[in-house]
Amino acid sequence: MNYWLIKSEPSAFSIDDMQKAGVEPWDGIRNYQARNFMRDNMQIGDKVIFYHSVTKPPHIAGLVEVASEPYPDPTQFDPKAKYYDPKSSPENPRWILVDMKFISKAKKILTLPEIKSDPNLSGMILTQKGSRLSITPVEKKHFDYITKLIT
Repeated sequence: MNYWLIKSEPSAFSIDDMQKAGVEPWDGIRNYQARNFMRDNMQIGDKVIFYHSVTKPPHIAGLVEVASEPYPDPTQFDPKAKYYDPKSSPENPRWILVDMKFISKAKKILTLPEIKSDPNLSGMILTQKGSRLSITPVEKKHFDYITKLIT
């Protein structure tokens, strides 16, 4: 099993939206490294930290899990979609996604300043300067510790 952190702006798609949806395609990923994590490493049942970015303060909002194998992101083929990619085709898709399944909302949010100041969370990619990826791997020890703090 792998552990991940995914970021979403709550104004675009929040943990509350995820809870209402139950299962949601995690579309719109347009970074090759993040795409490769989904395509090459994510597996059904992997546990995922849902992080709200571009909010004050940024914070961990809940938990989800990977609910599907990777498959082509349909938004890349739709000229009306926000994430349309004219260089992609159904025969040669550039972008993939996985479905995410809601697990739980944080009983207590864990803010980025709290994460950065906690020595038990040192080394998380999220805390590294310049880390802006929307999907990052998380060590099991960090995932387990965060789970205890937010549930």
